[in-house]
Parts: sequence; C-alpha cells; structure tokens
Amino acid sequence: MPNEKSHHSDQHPENDKKPVVDAPNSKVKFEIYGEEMLEKRVKSSGNSGRVYLPPNWVGHKVKIIRTD
Repeated sequence: MPNEKSHHSDQHPENDKKPVVDAPNSKVKFEIYGEEMLEKRVKSSGNSGRVYLPPNWVGHKVKIIRTD
C-alpha cells in the first residue's frame, strides 16, 4: 500500500553501521551456561585449525570463542 512506511535500512542510515566483528581489536562479552570448559591453543592442520577435545564430548554441542 502506498501509505505504509518501510522499515528498510535505506531510510534509516543509523542502521547501516558495520558489524562489531569487522572492528579490529574489539572485544565483546559473552555470558553462556555449560557443563565444562577447556582452554586450549588452536593447532595448525593443513589450511585450517584444529582443537582436540575429550572423547566423551563427541556428539555434544560446543561453542568456540576466540579470546586473543
């Protein structure tokens, strides 16, 4: 309808900000609930990285947060 206002970001320039992930050296706080936590260093594996986890974690959901 012609009288309806669109909420598209073209009409709101304040919504055109770049996401935080593009900002270098920026940190964000995460608050999560879980069962166990490990701190490990990522090892090189071909053209990727690898983190080994305990075998009893196989099949469980994990979240990875880069801290440095």
